[in-house]
Amino acid sequence: MSLARLIQIQSDIRVCRDCPAMVGRPVHGSAILSPIYLLGQAPGPREESFGRPFAYTAGRTLFRWFEETSGVSEDDFRARVYMAAVARCFPGKGKSGDRVPNREEIENCRRHILRETQVLKPKLLLPVGKLALCEVLGARHFPASAKLVDVIGKSFQIDFHGQHVDVIPLPHPSGLSAWHKTEPGKTLLKRALGKIVDHPVWREFME
Repeated sequence: MSLARLIQIQSDIRVCRDCPAMVGRPVHGSAILSPIYLLGQAPGPREESFGRPFAYTAGRTLFRWFEETSGVSEDDFRARVYMAAVARCFPGKGKSGDRVPNREEIENCRRHILRETQVLKPKLLLPVGKLALCEVLGARHFPASAKLVDVIGKSFQIDFHGQHVDVIPLPHPSGLSAWHKTEPGKTLLKRALGKIVDHPVWREFME
């Protein structure tokens, strides 16, 4: 793994302006040589001002999940897990909540994911939310008819951009979603988090 290459990738992301409908500038996590790769959906409206992903309400929920499950603090998580997203800019508001990035925007950002994974060669991949689940698992494991109950709490072994990885999906920690707060979501989330913290890559790199 090359830190210099990763820093260059993030420099290229910062100057990217390929999607005119996106709002603001790209957001990315720290340049960390980590075997754990978290893929979110897209930044919210406040992440750009903080200069990091999951910097507001959803992030507080996400980091609380891991602190309660494994004792890993937000600072430790950010220092040891590479955090990326399907789309690196805020898509703007839609009719109900944030706009979902379109196919062209997702494709434009896919090259960033490809370059990152070529450098990092992740062993454990954590997709967060339906958009990330679609990007990672594809139609084979997460077809259009699939629901969160079909994948949360399970693990998958897939080839992702040429890398053989273990995938453990998570629901999106949005405050607008009740899925992870009610059954069966609460139980399935707990099961998924348990699989993550019991994974040998997590134990080796995070403990």
